[in-house]
Amino acid sequence: EEDDFEHSLPKMIETLEAAYKVNPAIHFEVFLHKVDVEMMSEETKMEKSKFIQNIVSQELLDIEGDILVSYHLTSIHDHSVLEAFSKVVQKLVNHLPVLNTLLDRLIESSAIEKSYLLDVFTKLYIATDSNPVDSHTYELCSDLVDVVIDVSCIYGLSTDDDFVIPYDRASSSAIRLNNGMVLYLRQVSKYLALVCVIREEYFTKRSLVDFNIDCFRRSLGLVTGRIQDPNNDVNTSILEG
Repeated sequence: EEDDFEHSLPKMIETLEAAYKVNPAIHFEVFLHKVDVEMMSEETKMEKSKFIQNIVSQELLDIEGDILVSYHLTSIHDHSVLEAFSKVVQKLVNHLPVLNTLLDRLIESSAIEKSYLLDVFTKLYIATDSNPVDSHTYELCSDLVDVVIDVSCIYGLSTDDDFVIPYDRASSSAIRLNNGMVLYLRQVSKYLALVCVIREEYFTKRSLVDFNIDCFRRSLGLVTGRIQDPNNDVNTSILEG
């Protein structure tokens, strides 16, 4: 509600100023939560967001230097919080441009509509291709990770290093949607899953898709340093080209 954030803004501004004095290089991420209250229209949400940003900007004008502040509209009733956190986390990923490029090459070579590199525990996507992010599609991809983990906990547990884990190199899943699309998940590292959205007619060439994903998996290992041998021609060409 408007009264709530008007009382909260002075405290937030005070916090921004104090933190900036300690570390001028800090980048602030502000989550404007519960934007679904009273079923606000998109126009109303943007107006309230702009109102808050203007107040904060005016109050910070007296501080020397530029304070970097990003704003995210979030709600508990959808995956907007996860999407916002994903954007924040991506700023901390050292090899993000390389990962995005690898995903672009993957979708081009496999006729994939959209791809996400997801953390299997948080469901945050640490990288995606250059195609626009659709919130509904991201929700489906995130939910697919939960489905794979839940089903594996019941039927496919494996033992690794004396710990019981529900996710390993063999983890995969394909779900056909009623709109002619397929959600396809493959494990690409111990904590990451590649989730793709692909048209059903192109998924008939699953062996080609799997081959390209295997190439992506190895390239991911080269980027993150898990694989030290760069002699594979297919993978080095992906990284260098």
